[in-house]
Amino acid sequence: MRILLTGVCGFVGATLARAWVERGAGHELIGLDNLVRPGSEVNRLALRRLGVTVVHGDLRCASDFEPLPPIDWVIDAAANPSVLAGFDGRTSSRQLVEHNLLGTINVLEHCRRHGIGLIMLSTSRVYSIARLLDIQVEAIGGAFRPVDGQNIDGLTADGVDETFSTEPPLSLYGVTKRASEQLALEYSGAFGFPVWVNRCGVLAGAGQFGRADQGIFSYWIHSWARGRPLSYLGFDGTGCQVRDCLHPRDLIDLLDRQMNCASGSRSRVVNISGGVQSAVSLQECSAWCTDRFGVRDVTADRSPRPFDIPWLVLDSGRARDEWSWCPQTPREAIFEEIAAHAEANPSWLEMTGD
Repeated sequence: MRILLTGVCGFVGATLARAWVERGAGHELIGLDNLVRPGSEVNRLALRRLGVTVVHGDLRCASDFEPLPPIDWVIDAAANPSVLAGFDGRTSSRQLVEHNLLGTINVLEHCRRHGIGLIMLSTSRVYSIARLLDIQVEAIGGAFRPVDGQNIDGLTADGVDETFSTEPPLSLYGVTKRASEQLALEYSGAFGFPVWVNRCGVLAGAGQFGRADQGIFSYWIHSWARGRPLSYLGFDGTGCQVRDCLHPRDLIDLLDRQMNCASGSRSRVVNISGGVQSAVSLQECSAWCTDRFGVRDVTADRSPRPFDIPWLVLDSGRARDEWSWCPQTPREAIFEEIAAHAEANPSWLEMTGD
């Protein structure tokens, strides 16, 4: 299989490429990346040493697709991943839309012209913020948990499933990813090439770049290891907000199955997450860091944070039932991998942050 990985020099793209090479899958991997993020060059050199072809190109520029060799599938792992993008002053709203939506259009046009399959890595942030805020939570043991007995469409005992509302508000980031999903499915139906959409929970592991919006758990553990200042933001400064976490390499088996199943009755959109077993609050992450590195002070900042929600855990039962998929890397192993990376790379946050 000849695979194009967009965003190959980012954390997710590089991790997937490395995992395929290390397991000897036999795929020919071609990566496309604009190399604008700090840390991209580190991954570019490492991937080339592994035999991955890395092409410097920008998804926003349609002509950058023209020199690419024939491929069988695109794994789209390129995006501005911040829920605050287009709002926080780091990126303009137009830049966000160009990155996350115009780039998708150019990928889809390339797939249409050449009959190439597409697997889109989407996000849990396509789910409605208003409806997520309707979920009543209570703090138990330093972590928010949904109150029992709620009757909310799409909320199960295992988390938020694919039937949960995707009505705005979603954040500008979330709505560009939701629009990209819809476009991909429409192109698939109109032009007859296969498309799968995987809505991922919080992806975490060693090598995430040095900003909280690139991966909160990695940022938290690196910052703790270096003794950098940390604050619990919002929700009365308690650190009780909860997310699930998933290692990107756990996607590999699913991606291989999807690439070998171009048609059939399976759902085109599935949640992919670590689930309730991996769900963790910042306060619980701090307790883990204390055991691993020692005590640090964490301040409380009670001011609300835009687009934040107290609890979001994805129910990936559909992926389990239809694809026999489940996460393989437990939360503690993910945290330990990040901690070891922090110890081995003490300047990582400075080198890969803005």
